[in-house]
Formats: sequence, structure tokens, C-alpha cells
Amino acid sequence: MKLFNKDLRLQDITIMYFTGLAALMVILVASYQAPSNAVDVSSLKPSPSSPLLPLPMPFRMPLDPRGDLLLAWNISYASQEVYMQLRVAELRHGVVLGMSDRGELTNADLVVLWDAGTKSYFGDAWSDSEGRVSLDSQQDYELIEAKQKADGFYLLFKRPFSTCDPRDYVIEEGTVHIIYGLLDQPLASLEDLNLSRIHTGVQRVLMLRPDTPSPTLPPDVQTLDVLAPNVIIPNQETTYWCFIQKLPDDMTKNHIVMYESVITPGNEAIVHHIEVFECAPDLREVPQYSGSCDDKMKPKNINFCRHVLAAWAMGAEAFYYPPDAGLAIGGPGSSRFLRLEVHYHNPLLISGRHDSSGIRLHYTPSLRRYDAGIMELGLVYTPVMAIPPKQHTFYLTGYCTSKCTRTALPPGGIYVFASQLHTHLAGRGVKTVLVRGGKELKVVQEDQHFSTDYQTIRVLRKMINILPGDVLITKCTYNTEDRSKPTVGGFGIMEEMCVNYIHYYPRTQLELCKSHVDPGYLQKYFNFINRFHGNDQCVCGDVDVTEQYAQLHWDDFAGEVLNTLYNTAPISMHCNQSTARFFPGEWEKQALPDVTSILPKHRYPCEGGAESYN
Repeated sequence: MKLFNKDLRLQDITIMYFTGLAALMVILVASYQAPSNAVDVSSLKPSPSSPLLPLPMPFRMPLDPRGDLLLAWNISYASQEVYMQLRVAELRHGVVLGMSDRGELTNADLVVLWDAGTKSYFGDAWSDSEGRVSLDSQQDYELIEAKQKADGFYLLFKRPFSTCDPRDYVIEEGTVHIIYGLLDQPLASLEDLNLSRIHTGVQRVLMLRPDTPSPTLPPDVQTLDVLAPNVIIPNQETTYWCFIQKLPDDMTKNHIVMYESVITPGNEAIVHHIEVFECAPDLREVPQYSGSCDDKMKPKNINFCRHVLAAWAMGAEAFYYPPDAGLAIGGPGSSRFLRLEVHYHNPLLISGRHDSSGIRLHYTPSLRRYDAGIMELGLVYTPVMAIPPKQHTFYLTGYCTSKCTRTALPPGGIYVFASQLHTHLAGRGVKTVLVRGGKELKVVQEDQHFSTDYQTIRVLRKMINILPGDVLITKCTYNTEDRSKPTVGGFGIMEEMCVNYIHYYPRTQLELCKSHVDPGYLQKYFNFINRFHGNDQCVCGDVDVTEQYAQLHWDDFAGEVLNTLYNTAPISMHCNQSTARFFPGEWEKQALPDVTSILPKHRYPCEGGAESYN
């Protein structure tokens, strides 16, 4: 076989050679050419639609354990946009910031700054089910500024709450799971990036916050610091540290009007969340204690310190009470003992770090018009309510009925200004809705990306008036795909809860407004399911409810029937006074509240909805 034709001229060979070389160069250059949708950072010019700089950034959150990445942001409810500023202390070849349902690296909405060798690019991107990254055909992140400063590299950009792009995350009220990562080498193409191959992390934050100004503190305000006593943070990933603090014996009644976190400098990325609990007033003494909350040798009385006074989580701002109300502390009927609980998240296993973080309470002896109160909504802590195993989505619902609110609330009702949602490990979402006259009127609080690792008191954008005769429905979403046995309600971390602690005024004697399915109807369920599966010797009534759930043969049918039972059977109401006694009345076998009209889903501007956000 001849390689060349004998008639082939040298000129032809030369042309073929250079043609082939040119083709090779095209291929090589194409692999490094600028992505069509991304922004060339070096050629960035101020956008006429951007606000005048510098833009105030009232909210901020350290993302990584070292605090090298700092996210700050502001919110425009008028335009339904979030302005974000990301500071990278030491930028090498790029950074990734994103949002996903529960902090997964897969199917995430991303914004990426990457070094392509000779230029740097900024673009809206997404990850697939294996973590591979692609540039989004619809660019919804608008880069406003990219600048190197003395303390790091700054990116300022904005994005609408919703873009109507199916690959984009919808920024809603409630928890947002932020994912982040740093690039340690240039990328010839963004498609070369796989999030599973770089160093990444997750942080949780309440992105949408109230935009109302903070009230002014009274001139006679005093402070009380409830702080960890110079704790040496254990070199383990998770620690819950408890400390008992005694109030002055002569402390008269005061009103807490504000509280804020006090974080030891340098520990901002390790102190995850803090809570202060008031101990039961009838406890005359609570032994001094400073140690792990999980220590089996801790004083038993600590378990009776469960009335929440203050709760802070990383990224939360100072908490202000409304001008007309304050939370009572001191005086007759209150406890002299407080329990501080600090959650340290130390994934780098840093050792020898001292900490004196905690909560600073601002209180005044000039009592305001109303005492604020805290009321529990949702489900009673009982194994009567359970979640079947292997469930991707299962709902449990607790009711505060019209009969209870009519019995316990004053004629003008109460005003809810904040709430704290709570479930255990299987919880995925919580929602409380106000129902009046059979119609859903308002969402009191909702978090469909709820995480047990991020529980804080959330201030409502607008106070909600609850009137006598109103109904409050709290619905929790659970996932038990990783469990082979049913999950019952209870206090244990592997058991479940469904609670919304609402903060309101004026304080009433109604401390708890919760429900559970009628036990008699539940026994009928056990009987039916056992007979359906051929077990005529039901042990119903011979063993406790937890064991009855455990002995069931769990299949799709058993789960579906249980769900139907919960949504149709009568309920037992717990309409409890602060003395833990029921209000007078009949509370067993109550019919489920009728809901004839539900609230429409909010429509964003990209869906043709209103420009303003309510």
C-alpha cells in the first residue's frame, strides 16, 4: 500500500499539513474558549440596573469552620430579589456557592466563579444527579461587582426569589441550605467540574428576614449575661454543653425586651446555636453544673429546665420584643435558675479552644403593658402518633381547635409575633396555618426545608391576630426511608415531635393547645390490620402502643390506612392551662376541624404574580 500518490506535489502536502495543524488548533482553542453565557469578570462594567454602592448588608453568616468564606446579604421585598456578597479570604482558582433541598451536592442550583487559565468567568450553573456541573442556559444571577480588597476577594451579585427556571432553587421563607466549595486548579471548561471531587461544605440560614426596623430600647434597660464559663471546647465534631446559672435572690419582676448572642471572638464558625431555658418554678434548688448535656452523671433536675427563654442560631440577628410586650423574668412565680445550652460544631476537631459564648438578656424594671407568652401547638408527645418505616413522605397533623381558643383566649384574641418550629431527626417540614370560619386565612410559619440542626426563634414579618374560635393547624412532614421500624412520638431523639412554639401577647393561661388521634380508633386500626394480614390473635390492649406498632406487618397498605385514620378519626384535645391542668370541658373524641377553602400558592413575578411580596 502506497502512502502517497506519486503525482502528489510538495505544495499539496504542505497545504494538507497546515490544514491539519489549523484544525488541531481550532479544536484546542475551542476547549478553552469563553463560555457563551458566562460573564468575563475582567470586562465587568457597572450595570445601570444595579443599586448605588456600597449596598448595606445587614445579614451575615460564616460558611466554613475557619471563617474564610463569609456570606452577607440584603433583601428587597419590593422587587423580590436577594443581594448577596461573598467574601473569600484567599481565592485561588475559583469558588462555588449554591442552594439545594437539604444541602445535597446533587441537583443543586449554583453560581460559580472559575479560572479558565487566562481569564476568570462568573455564571449561573447547576449540578446533575452525580454532581457534574453545567452552565445554565438561563442566567439568573446578575454579577454587580468583583473586587480584590485587603481582607479578601469580594463578589456582589443578585438573584430573584424565583426565576421559573426548573433548575433553580426557589428562595422561600424558612431554612435555606447553602453549599460551598473552593477550586484548587483552573478549569478548561466548567463541565470539567464535579462537586464530589472538590472540598465542599454545608451551612444553613434563614435567608428571608423581616424588613421592619428594630424597636428602640428603654433608657433604664439592664443586661444579664448567661455565658459558658470559659469552656474548653472538646475536640469532637458535636458537643452540647450545659451550664446552670442562678438569678439574684432579690430579683423582682422585669421584662426581657431584647436578647442577642455573645460569641467569643474567633469562635464564630464553631458556636452553632445557643438556647436559654427557665427551670420549673417549683424547683427550690438546681445543683451547679457545667458539662456535657449528654453526661449521664449530670444532675437530674436539669431535665426540668425546659421553658425556652431565648434561642439563637448561627446567622440570627438580635431578637426584639414588640414595643407593647416583654417576657417576664424574676418575681413571684418564676424560677431562680436558668439552663444555658451551647451547641459546638467542631468538624476540624480543633483542640484547646476556650469559649465563653452565650446570650445577653436586655431587661427593664419598667414593665410594659403586656406580658408575652409562649404556647405549644402541634402534637402531644405520645407514641399514639407514629410514622411507618421506609416512608419518603409522611404527614402528621396537630390541631388547636376552635373550642379550645373560644374557651381560653380573651375577646380581642392574641397577637403572634414569632415562633420556633421543632421536630426530631426524621422531620423535613413544618407548617402552621390559621383557619377562621372554615377558611385558611394566613400561614403563621412555614419551613419546607426544615432541619433539626437549625432551630431558632423566627420573627414574623407581620404580627397575626388569633381570635376566639379560630383554628390553628400544624402539619409536619417526615422521611423514614432509612428506618426499618416505625417511629413513634416521644421525647427521645429517635422518636418524633411536631411542635410550633408561638410567641405572643397578651399572655393567657393557655400554655398548650395540641392533639393526638383518639386511642380507641387507633385500637380499631390495629385490629383491622392484623386481621387483614391473617393474624386473628391480635395483642391489642395487652401490650403498650409502641409495641403494637412494632409488631405490625408494615407494607404500603398498612401505611395508607394509618394515614387515612389520622385524617378522618376523632382526636383527643389537650387544651391545657399553665398549671398543666385541662381547661374545663369535654376534650375527648373531638371531630376534626372542617377546612373548606385553602390558601392559593404564592405566584412570583416570573409566573405573572404581583410584584410585591406578602
